[in-house]
Amino acid sequence: MLRITYGAVLLLAITSFSACRKHVMDDMPMEENIDYPAAYVVNGEDATVSVIRLSDQKVSETLDLMTGSMGMAMWPHHIYHLQSLGEHRLTVAVPGMDLSAGHAGGMEGMTGRVLVLDAVKGTVLKDLEVPVMNHNAVYSPDGKEIWTSQMEMEGKVLVYDAATYSLKNTIPVGMEPAEVTFSSDGSKVYVANSGDDNVSVINPSSKAVTATISVGDNPVAAWIGYDRKMYVDNEEGQSISVIDIATDKVIQTIALGFMPGSAAHLAKKEELWVTDPDNGKVHFWKWDGAMKEWMHAGVFDTAAGAHAVGFTADGNTAYVTNQMAQSVSVINTLSHTKIKDIAVGKKPNGIVLKQ
Repeated sequence: MLRITYGAVLLLAITSFSACRKHVMDDMPMEENIDYPAAYVVNGEDATVSVIRLSDQKVSETLDLMTGSMGMAMWPHHIYHLQSLGEHRLTVAVPGMDLSAGHAGGMEGMTGRVLVLDAVKGTVLKDLEVPVMNHNAVYSPDGKEIWTSQMEMEGKVLVYDAATYSLKNTIPVGMEPAEVTFSSDGSKVYVANSGDDNVSVINPSSKAVTATISVGDNPVAAWIGYDRKMYVDNEEGQSISVIDIATDKVIQTIALGFMPGSAAHLAKKEELWVTDPDNGKVHFWKWDGAMKEWMHAGVFDTAAGAHAVGFTADGNTAYVTNQMAQSVSVINTLSHTKIKDIAVGKKPNGIVLKQ
């Protein structure tokens, strides 16, 4: 179980801070021109985002998450992308503590933050403080709202107006909610309640909880499936709960034998990938149409701390963050082999692709 004192976090912030950061000078952010397909990798310990240009698979920019008066973003975590009306936006959650060893534990009184970035210019557009540490922040599919969790015993989801950043709704959910995700069609919101071993289902229009689904021990996220399913990674339960979004029922529980880092659905190849952080590997399953379930099909190496996965639009290439190896592995999805490792910042966690 993760145990960090508030004093240790403050010491880390002080020792990690550098006098000269690349993209901030006198509180005036420098603009980039990231007008090319790219992967954005959140480096938790460095409080930076590595931008990987997909055409040559090299780090083209490093964005510092410095936001003026509030200073460095301590331990930024997951990242999401929205393209709306020709603009590209990124949301980054900042829980303020290191979640790389697992998501259990926390610190009373810790606030969280939501950073909104211009994905092309690389600048921070908004630094929004939230009352309690959060796990992720995500735009609604129409781009009008930002949803984020509050990881406390009396768990909540906060919904903000994406234009004014004013709080619109507070939705009670289960204990210690972690990731908040929309289904692929945007019809439902799923919240993994780590403390209650269940998932809350929310109607995004009415903001009402419509179902509570029991899953495995310590669920962290209901990851998006593009097959009208959601895939819940249960850390302590070492399993994946497969939820049918039509019925909000668990239709399969996949026993893993390891603590999952995340799950990613590769729709074009009918594969489900699950990262294995402790062993630096990715396992994958293939859909068995006759049996109507996922069957284990293989495993391959990435590097220590394998965590999040991003796929290119054609499904031929995957990018996997490796938290302990300070790298991103590039994977050929046809052969399930590693092409190369790209060095990034310290403890890379979330990843998202702009294509």
